[in-house]
Amino acid sequence: MRLGLNGFIDPALTAHVEEMRGLNAQRGTRRGPANLDEVREVRAALTGAGELVDGGGVPVRILEPQGTPRGVHLDFHGGGFYLGSTAQDDERNQRLADALGVVVVSPDYRLAPEDPWPAAPDDCETAARWVLDAFGAVPLTIGGFSAGATLAVTTLLRLRERAGRFRGAALQFGTYDLSGRTPAGRLIRDEYFIEAYAGHVRDRTIPDISPIYGDLRDLPPLLMIVGALDVLLEDNLAMAARVCAAGGSVDLRVYPESQHGFTNRSTGMAKAARQDIERWLAALLDSAG
Repeated sequence: MRLGLNGFIDPALTAHVEEMRGLNAQRGTRRGPANLDEVREVRAALTGAGELVDGGGVPVRILEPQGTPRGVHLDFHGGGFYLGSTAQDDERNQRLADALGVVVVSPDYRLAPEDPWPAAPDDCETAARWVLDAFGAVPLTIGGFSAGATLAVTTLLRLRERAGRFRGAALQFGTYDLSGRTPAGRLIRDEYFIEAYAGHVRDRTIPDISPIYGDLRDLPPLLMIVGALDVLLEDNLAMAARVCAAGGSVDLRVYPESQHGFTNRSTGMAKAARQDIERWLAALLDSAG
């Protein structure tokens, strides 16, 4: 058997490679905050305020499409477990709501280091249970961006007895091994977000922190989006392999010349990835009748 990275790359994406190379040359390599002072500085510079409602004890942001919704998408924002808010994703989530005709629910989960693990997954589980109870039998999907993708998986693992209610999970470049024990995990083991989120935990192979170590059977179908230049590429490849080995369905898509977080940028590559997510989720909803 011959298996290479190109097997996960759509050849049509070559049309956007030069644009991405130019952008990468301008941006260089960027890293997240390296200490609490930098976290607070970045938080202060972020803007965005949206109306939050109670989602079973957790504040959630709800964005509705025009017309009658045909489903609900539960989305977890990114930010390394120590940054981000639901309001910052309004444009992306409203675009998804309108494209699919679904209600998008986004929990405003607690952030580290003030509220380290298990605060975020606790909030995400609570919000997910609220969605499951509040929206009855409508088709449900789930997803997340970066740390939000990690939280989407931990939520599914926590709700194993009800995970089948979600028709699929759209995961954008999550981090699935925070233990630092695997080759993929060692690439990010010195990042401050891990210390802020789970530095107090001696063994970070706990699946609630590093879901790659969990029992990955019976998960709904997964769409996994990751850039070829993302430091988390190997992590995503390993996670996809483990899910497949557990009998799961994974649609892994790799985007050339793309760094972490690329889907939030104004590029042809980002647009193509967002359209891939929309089409994949739409197919799930269409199959629901």
